[in-house]
Amino acid sequence: MKLKDFLCMSEQNWEPKIIAFFCNWCTYTAADLAGVSKLSYAPNVRIIRVMCSGRVDPQFVLSAFANGADGVLIGGCHPGDCHYSEGNYKTLRRISLLKKMLTQFGIEYDRVRLEWISGAEGEKVKTVINEMTEKIRKLGPLHLPEKFIRWDRELEKQSSASEYQLRV
Repeated sequence: MKLKDFLCMSEQNWEPKIIAFFCNWCTYTAADLAGVSKLSYAPNVRIIRVMCSGRVDPQFVLSAFANGADGVLIGGCHPGDCHYSEGNYKTLRRISLLKKMLTQFGIEYDRVRLEWISGAEGEKVKTVINEMTEKIRKLGPLHLPEKFIRWDRELEKQSSASEYQLRV
């Protein structure tokens, strides 16, 4: 299933859609280990490999939500083990600020999760994915693309009402 098809599943068979940005050196390697070890985890996650969790721009997270994701998981090397020295510290600062901003927009804090997972922690990848899938399932669908349409209509109404008041 392609990423676009994954993000456009219908409401009647709704399952959480989670986009995961995994560091190439640690978390992605752990996910590979989980697969090779035949550890089963929820199929609700689509993994995107990035060279470092520090390369995950908050815009990537916002874009995932805007395109229909219900949750975003970011995985990186443990602090002090980053292959690029400080990438995971940058990620921690960015995601902390992003979570605060998302709550101001009405997006639940738990829809974004940051985890430090080393390459040897395949079992942890399984646990984190399963926990996040259950958490998002309890929160329900985000419906952000539909909210954009509703918000645009509200803005159009406000705009046309403002124009009317200016003419009168």
